[in-house]
Amino acid sequence: MPNEEQLVEYLKWTAAELHQARQRLADLTAALHEPIAVVSMACRLPGKVNSPEDLWELVASGRDAVTGFPDDRAWTFPAEPPYARLGGFVDDPAGFDAGFFGVGPDEALATEPLQRIVLQLAWEAVERARIAPHTLRSTPTGVYVGATNHDYATNLQSVPEQLLPHLGGGTSGSLVSGRIAYALGLEGPAISVDTACSSSLVAIHLACQALRRDECGIALAGGGTVMATPHTFHGFAHQKSLAPDGRCKPFAAAADGMGLAEGVALVLLERLGDARRAGHPVLAVIRGSALNQDGAGYGLAADDVDAVEAHGTGTPIGDAIEAQALLATYGARRSPERPLWLGAVKSNTGHTQGAAGAAALIKMVQALRHDTLPASLHIDRPTPLATWKKGAVRLLTDPVPWPRRDTPRRAGVSAFATSGTNAHLILEEAPPPGSAADTGVPGRPVAWPLSARTPEALRALARALVAHLAAADPPPSPAQVAYSLAATRTPFEHRAVAVGDGLPDLLSAVSALADDAEHPRLVRDLGPEEEAPPPVVAAHAAGALGPDDVCRLVGAGDAYESVLGEVALEAGDIDWRRRLSVEPSPDDVRATLAALARLYVSGGTVDWSLTVRAGAVDLPVYPFRTTRYWLHDHTTHPGAHMTSTPDTPEQETTALERQLAAATPEERERLLVDTIRSEASTLLNTALTDDSNFLENGLNSLMALELTKTLMALTGLEIAMVAIVENPSPAELAHHLGQELAETSA
Repeated sequence: MPNEEQLVEYLKWTAAELHQARQRLADLTAALHEPIAVVSMACRLPGKVNSPEDLWELVASGRDAVTGFPDDRAWTFPAEPPYARLGGFVDDPAGFDAGFFGVGPDEALATEPLQRIVLQLAWEAVERARIAPHTLRSTPTGVYVGATNHDYATNLQSVPEQLLPHLGGGTSGSLVSGRIAYALGLEGPAISVDTACSSSLVAIHLACQALRRDECGIALAGGGTVMATPHTFHGFAHQKSLAPDGRCKPFAAAADGMGLAEGVALVLLERLGDARRAGHPVLAVIRGSALNQDGAGYGLAADDVDAVEAHGTGTPIGDAIEAQALLATYGARRSPERPLWLGAVKSNTGHTQGAAGAAALIKMVQALRHDTLPASLHIDRPTPLATWKKGAVRLLTDPVPWPRRDTPRRAGVSAFATSGTNAHLILEEAPPPGSAADTGVPGRPVAWPLSARTPEALRALARALVAHLAAADPPPSPAQVAYSLAATRTPFEHRAVAVGDGLPDLLSAVSALADDAEHPRLVRDLGPEEEAPPPVVAAHAAGALGPDDVCRLVGAGDAYESVLGEVALEAGDIDWRRRLSVEPSPDDVRATLAALARLYVSGGTVDWSLTVRAGAVDLPVYPFRTTRYWLHDHTTHPGAHMTSTPDTPEQETTALERQLAAATPEERERLLVDTIRSEASTLLNTALTDDSNFLENGLNSLMALELTKTLMALTGLEIAMVAIVENPSPAELAHHLGQELAETSA
């Protein structure tokens, strides 16, 4: 019967739809509770802590990072300030590699140190995740940053006029996250958070939520505070909240106030499944997080947590309240043989305010990785204001081993705030890796490509790589280093390549680069008298690569096809047609890599990851070459007179025009290059080369308009401002203007 058949078909369809709906609901529920992987970490904290490794050394050695007030910030005080001049301070808060990020000197000077440090840490965190930063451009990567205490532009008697366009954004909390997204070209959410002392942990919580909701694929999260003035000390001193000796004594009977500090800390987060599929490191996982509650849900019982990294600022009443809450939750009905261990990194660093929660998280990730719970400092005995007998909670007055066991080790991390917004998360050790790392083919020659924005940074990177590999135990294989340099680092304009088949050989070549010396295994920037190799050098792979790979390596196209039959410069008389189908010899591979290296250092695009098969390993991060930018140093900016359009004398303009008119085309272009480079260098207050990119050196639209006006006055040409955008270097713009002059005089 037709009606019965239709009914049966409808019921089948309904059952299938119901099954799909249930499966979809189960998938969504699982996604909302998927663990979040901590893929990498980066930080600047008191005690010259410039990395997570430095932080572990600080806490594991029981070092106190509190010092006297810094003498490089132009701070002034009352004759007798009502507090000890002690605190925790980051090293070199004024240092910033403005040129690396394409920020002009005026903008860098007007930008608060928190924005600048966060920007550099974001780059470091991405590299530490074994991700090449340029590959995140146009991806839905999120940025969640807690930012507090924007005092950089306070108490200034006058501000240099050329800084005014930059000062609003440079001291805005919203741009702490926005600047990262802009610099890296990210298209996910960029959110700044200010909940006072819980800001960074709240930001991490929001990032975890966004990842679980698939609002972003990867997220940078954390926060910080950098004190440009002593105003925060003034405020807390009047509240009588500061410890006389400037030190936090968490949960101690001797606690007598907070030790104030500063810091910046970021983590890079990713859904655990995505991190595993991408081969990214998993340092630990966040099982759950919550705001304004204890966060002990997510299928975990209180005794599943071994330790809590507490807020613990050292204020007697605040610590007692926190201790009582922990005793009532994690400590209740717990065996005395397995107590909850309680500690606080603030005893080492002081209260780092906007960075406090993220710094605590990094400390506990390191504790999991090193199988030890480090001691907290300055605890004479437990505070009598808490009822310690009501639960099995113990203070970490000494280091405690934290060995691996059959069940995962876990820790809670807390951050409280005067805003009333508190955060707590549950951290769990990383699951065991799925497989052993691929170390590559032993004895096969490899290439180590290194690059940087400047020659100085390139040498610094070489020094860092040599030191890193010398300290590694066991060291990674040459192939692992080769793959990591190829796949996890962004290529820049200053380049060198070491080619070899053993670690000593390659290290010797990189050491030569560090010393600015030559080496037979090192291919460096080609001098002006050397011609770049034709594409045939790469295309003629001498049997080391198949033709498809060769095409991908050098971009293929007509250049490859037109020179395929030429003789290779590096491979001698090897018959490549015969060799392409057989296993290459080490000499063939070495010749090919050397040829590709010449192409690469001359500016060519080479996908080095196609030349080696191995797993990625940790490498040194980019060595930023910083310059001091500190607004309080200046009543007027040294380059103030440089940022206004000069009044060009009529006779100078006429003389230049006459020179251009009388010059040959080659002489005219040289005159234009020198003029443009000089004017742009003055405008940007930085030394440019003929090939320097205006935009990468901080040229904004107002500066472009100014440069356009100056060049029109000097050359007598009508110049559209778009010409600077389309020809963004002295050499390119000079060539364009030379053509304009030739057409005008024709």
